Amino acid sequence: MNAKTTHYSQAAASKRLERVAWILDSAVRLPGGFRVGLDGIIGLVPGIGDLIGAALSSYIVVEAARLKLPLRVLARMAMNVLIELVVGIIPLFGDLFDFAFKANVRNVRLLNEYLRKNT
Repeated sequence: MNAKTTHYSQAAASKRLERVAWILDSAVRLPGGFRVGLDGIIGLVPGIGDLIGAALSSYIVVEAARLKLPLRVLARMAMNVLIELVVGIIPLFGDLFDFAFKANVRNVRLLNEYLRKNT
């Protein structure tokens, strides 16, 4: 794969992951302009909701690994998912945290910052 093809595939992956992060973290507009996503809504399901949300969020980390991001960036991304999972387990507070923390948007930002600096 040449540099131009690699850049295109990275740009396509970035755009796809931005869309996934938006769906998971920001797709639903609430009154007052605050946005929530599928991840936070699924997290409201007691017991299994936060695990399902973490599994969905892990897709972005897996795709970042396929793009060969360094371990330090992947570890930060995984930590964002873990923080959202662990805190999300706490009744009520965890759900509010999940809506505000937006691990997926954070992770795509980390991915894009790395790609911008290193391509």
